[in-house]
Amino acid sequence: MDFTEIYKQSGNLASFSPGAHFILNVVENTLIVRRTDTLQITRTWTVSAPSSTATILSNSKSTPLSSGVSQEAWISHAGWSCDSEYLLAASAKKGIVEVFKLRDENWNARIEAGVEGLLKAEWAPDGRHILCFSQWGLRVTIWSLVTGNATYIQFPIHPDKGYAFRSDSRYFVLAERHRSKDAIGVYDATDGYKLVRHFPVPTSNLSSLALSPTGNHIAVWEGILEYKLQILSLAGDVQGTFSPKPNPGFGVRNAAWHPAGMFLAVAGWDDKIHILDGLTWSAAATLELSSKIPVGATLWREPSNWLETTQGRGFLSYERLQGPQTISLQRTDPTKPNPKSGAVQLEWNKTGTLLLVRFENCPTVVHLYDFPTSSDPFVPRLRCVLQHAKPVLQAQWNPVRKGSLALCSGSSSIYTWSDEWIGENGVEEDMAECIGVPANTKFETRSIKWAPDGKGLVLLDKEVFCCAFEVEEDNTES
Repeated sequence: MDFTEIYKQSGNLASFSPGAHFILNVVENTLIVRRTDTLQITRTWTVSAPSSTATILSNSKSTPLSSGVSQEAWISHAGWSCDSEYLLAASAKKGIVEVFKLRDENWNARIEAGVEGLLKAEWAPDGRHILCFSQWGLRVTIWSLVTGNATYIQFPIHPDKGYAFRSDSRYFVLAERHRSKDAIGVYDATDGYKLVRHFPVPTSNLSSLALSPTGNHIAVWEGILEYKLQILSLAGDVQGTFSPKPNPGFGVRNAAWHPAGMFLAVAGWDDKIHILDGLTWSAAATLELSSKIPVGATLWREPSNWLETTQGRGFLSYERLQGPQTISLQRTDPTKPNPKSGAVQLEWNKTGTLLLVRFENCPTVVHLYDFPTSSDPFVPRLRCVLQHAKPVLQAQWNPVRKGSLALCSGSSSIYTWSDEWIGENGVEEDMAECIGVPANTKFETRSIKWAPDGKGLVLLDKEVFCCAFEVEEDNTES
C-alpha cells in the first residue's frame, strides 16, 4: 500500500466522496475538500456563527479555545450527497446545518434548528433531502433542497438506530413512540415523505430495528431485559417471533441481515449467534464462541514486536497456525451492569459468504465464519480467527471485493485479511498481513473508512488522518 502525508482533522470527520474522486475532512469549523489523486485542496468553507435568535434559543455559553474558535462551534457532522454535488456540515451544539455545492463555491443553504435543538444531521439517500434529529426525541425534520420545504415527524425513539431506508430509497421506516407505546411509521420518500403506513409494534421497549435488503420485512427487538425479536411486514403483520430456549437472561445486542435477505444473524449477550432462515424465522444454525479453535479453522496471530522489527515500515504476514488451538476469553460477571460479553459487531461481506463477528469478552480477536452458497448444504463453519496484540477497534469489509477485510487496533499500523491471494500452485488462498503506517510523527490508527471503489482507505487518529491506496500492478509491457 502507498500512504499519503498526514493532515489535520477533528471529530473523526474525513471520508471519500461517493465517486472516490474527492476527500472531505473537517478542521474545527472548516470543511475542506481535496482531490484524491493529488490531495490538493480544491474547496474550503467555514461554518458561520448562528443568528442572534438561534444563539438566544440555544442558551449555550461558548468558551473560546487558543485557535479563537469555540469548541461548541466545531462541525459535529459532515457528509456527501449521493452524487457528490452537495456537502453538509452541521454543528449540533449550535443547532445549525450548512449545505455547500462542490461546483459553485458561492452557493450555500442554511438550516437553523431553533428551540428544539439539533442532535444529528445526515443526507437522505436521494441527496436532495436532509434529515435533522432534534434533541429529546421530539421530532425528525426532513428538509428539501429542491423546494425549501420541511416535513416534520414526531417522536422518533432513537436518532441512531431506530430508522432505515429501503434499498431502493422509496420508503423511510421510522420507529416512533406515541402515548408510551411503540409504533412504526412508513413514509414515501418520493412523495414528500407522506405517511403510507402507521402501526403499533408488539414490543414494550423497542431497542432497534433492521430493514431487510429486499425491503419486505422489518426486524424489531426488545431492550436488554428480554431476548425477543419479531419479524414484521411493511403492513405491520407479524411474520415470526424468535426467543431462544432457555432464555439467556439478557436481550438482543445485534442483528444483521444477509445481503440477499435469506438469513438474519442475531446476537445477544450470551456469546451465541443465531442464524434465522427467511422462511420459518427459526434458528437454522447456532454459532457459539469457544476458547478452542477446531480442526479445519486457521488461527492468524499477529507477530510479536513486529513494529519494532520493521521500524513501522513495510508489511509482514501473520503467523499462521493450523490444527487445534486455543484463545483466552475474559470472564464476565452477569450480576454487574454492562457485562463485557456478547457480539459487539456482526457484519456480512458483500456476497454473504462470510460473517465477521467481534465478541467483547475477547476484544483482540476477530472471528470469520464461512457460509455455503445456496446450492450447497447449509452448514456454517468457523473459517479463521485473527488474533492481535491490542483490542480491535474497528473492522470493515471492502465494499466491492467479497473477500477483503481491513482492521485497526490503535497502533501505528493497519491489518488486512484476504482470500484472493494467489498461491504458488495458482489457486486462491487466504492471507493476513500487518502493514505499518510510515509516519514521521506518532500515528495511531483508531478508525478506518473504505473508499466506495474499494481501492483506498482513510485512516484516522484523534486529530490527524492519512490515506492508504492499493498499489495497482502495471501490466503494460515495456
